Amino acid sequence: MPRTAALRDWVHERFESDFPGQQLPIEAASADASFRRYFRVRLPDQTARIVMDAPPEKEDCRPFMAVAALFKGAGVHVPEVLAHDLAQGFLLLSDLGSTTYLSALQDRSTAPQLYHDANQALLAIQLASRPGVLPDYDHALLSRELALFPEWYLRRHLALTLDDRQQATLKTTFAAILDNNLRQPRVFVHRDYHSRNLMLVGGGTGAFPASPGVLDFQDAVYGPLTYDLVSLYRDAYIDWPEEHELDYVIRYWEAARGAALPVASDFHDFYRDYEWMGAQRQLKVLGIFARLCHRDGKSNYLADMPRVLSYLRRTCQRYRELRPLARLLDAVEDRQVDVGYSF
Repeated sequence: MPRTAALRDWVHERFESDFPGQQLPIEAASADASFRRYFRVRLPDQTARIVMDAPPEKEDCRPFMAVAALFKGAGVHVPEVLAHDLAQGFLLLSDLGSTTYLSALQDRSTAPQLYHDANQALLAIQLASRPGVLPDYDHALLSRELALFPEWYLRRHLALTLDDRQQATLKTTFAAILDNNLRQPRVFVHRDYHSRNLMLVGGGTGAFPASPGVLDFQDAVYGPLTYDLVSLYRDAYIDWPEEHELDYVIRYWEAARGAALPVASDFHDFYRDYEWMGAQRQLKVLGIFARLCHRDGKSNYLADMPRVLSYLRRTCQRYRELRPLARLLDAVEDRQVDVGYSF
């Protein structure tokens, strides 16, 4: 039986006792960068539910369920798992609406309140942290992520073969990034905490919620403290002048210090860790976006590559240890170097 038909039958079975004999409209809600799909079920009582379709041969629903319970226990607004069929890969979830932060932030005047709320949700996740609960964001995993950049962005997307000197540059730079990032304090890490995975619950009417709706957390790990923060403020899908970014990051840092999270006591040191963690993420994202295009046929992600590259260039030009990577980027793309601030 085709998956869509199986999903439809499963949904109707779940609601047959509540709405006997009634047709339940099921419409596409969203898709993400994985093999998961999401559908919205419209119910006769004017409410809605979300169905996650995660083919079990490609996706495992159990991490989603475990992290949902973990984050809910931390006081974060996540979808409630109402029913599940792990054999078929179906989850029935509460509906957090259709207004993403990315959509709401098109009105840029909303940014201070929305980012305040996002910071508060992130702090709640981090304050609940403890080792031994989530997989470690360790050297092996971080290294595999960095390897996506030469494999998919350079070789596949740009069709480049690096010479020995360029390969040595990558090796040295990656080692420096890993060393810096693995020395950071560790907390629970959502691992994709950005404007497409945060929801404006309530549709933006009245007061904003104390916490955004948080989605797509199934890959959460225990790792570097600045990872989710830089994912939020150096977002692949929306960018801000650095003076605005600094304001939001300082507000987080001050709140984190007040909450006794293990952030650096000097903001200069904290911001350096933040930027170096950003370089890790941006290298990974460039590789993932290239893979989504060339392996999975999702070429829409290519439009966001220039923004991610801009973040990466800015950081690499700013820090002496990363400037060889900036020169490599300019060489492979035949660019002139933009002069920026340096530390």
